[in-house]
Amino acid sequence: MGSVEITAKEEQRDESRELLQNLPAEIGMGGNLLYLYQGFWCPQVSIKGMMLFQQHFKAQETDLILASIPKSGTTWLKALTYTIVNRSRYSLEKSPLLTSGPHGVVPFLEFDISSENHFQEQNRLPNPRIFGTHSPYPALPCSVKDSAAKIVYVCRNPVDMFISYWKFSVNIPKEEEKHLSLEDAFDKFCQGLHGYGPFWDHLSGYWKASLERPDKVLFLKYEDMKKNAVLYNRKLASFVGLPFSMDEEKRGLIEEISRLCSVESMKSYEATRTGTGPLGIPASAFLRKGEVGDSLNYLTPSMVSRVENLIREKLQDSGIADDSSGAKNGARKSEMHAASTSNTEIPKIAIIFVSMVAMGFLALFLFKFWQKKKREELHARLFKFLDHEQKQLHFLASNENFSTNEPFNLP
Repeated sequence: MGSVEITAKEEQRDESRELLQNLPAEIGMGGNLLYLYQGFWCPQVSIKGMMLFQQHFKAQETDLILASIPKSGTTWLKALTYTIVNRSRYSLEKSPLLTSGPHGVVPFLEFDISSENHFQEQNRLPNPRIFGTHSPYPALPCSVKDSAAKIVYVCRNPVDMFISYWKFSVNIPKEEEKHLSLEDAFDKFCQGLHGYGPFWDHLSGYWKASLERPDKVLFLKYEDMKKNAVLYNRKLASFVGLPFSMDEEKRGLIEEISRLCSVESMKSYEATRTGTGPLGIPASAFLRKGEVGDSLNYLTPSMVSRVENLIREKLQDSGIADDSSGAKNGARKSEMHAASTSNTEIPKIAIIFVSMVAMGFLALFLFKFWQKKKREELHARLFKFLDHEQKQLHFLASNENFSTNEPFNLP
């Protein structure tokens, strides 16, 4: 049995190696080599896994597939979904999430399941099984798309996603790959040269699927979830078929789950502090800030405008940026546009600071101007006084009856 498995692995390795030799390749924004596989730029480490996923994964009717492009809220979505689904199985205080971490309890189909036998082993997992994937929608196996298995997709403001991705890549030690500067990485990003990019095609694939089958694909926006975690946790629970009861809501369970799965809470997990994530990367590297609008601290207005123009150009026909009906997955008109532009406005504190500085310079200018005018006025009076004094002395010299007791007054 062991020799058969080894032979199968060797064949898979040869197959993926031969495939890579015939695929277009480019350096991506993370400094790593990407291959154009089935229309998307995929990292070498994931292509073999994607092939196995497509060939051997047999979806079950109760499966939950959590999909995203990297650094779009993947870790957060895994934590929330796992906790919601398993809330009756584990108390929050004893959840395996704390000791195994989001990536430990929800495996990646491309990275964590590396052989046909591993896929078969997943059949022993309790229902509903939960898996994560970065695969684009067209690359999902037919068993996922054609079954009753449900998909939850999370997207994020592309500029925030870019900064999170770039920060992640520069913090990972590399032997043969070099880190790109922010400017070079941004240029690659705008060309779609990032993991599973272009982001506009990745996003639109799941968006269209959510419009066609809203009962099967739930399309979430990171910014909406951050703004109203309780509402979207409730929505997520209902979508997966495990809605919160009135008693659970009264006990504040939704809020407790939100706190347990927050970025700050996840940073304190034992699994985060001491464990590793996919590909042996330290688990702590998968959690940075999770803030909305953090890209403003790194990108220039022209960079943000470039991404906005890309969104308008690439997604104008998809309906994402202009969902007029507002009925599909809670989307409203202009929400997608807001996700890509609302965070590009100058923060209020910056406006106040600039205004105060400007007022200070204006006050200083007026004070200097007043001083100058006063000096000119004083000089004019002094010259007039001296001229008057000279005339008086001249008069004194020419008039013997002039009284020296008469005071000199400034005119």
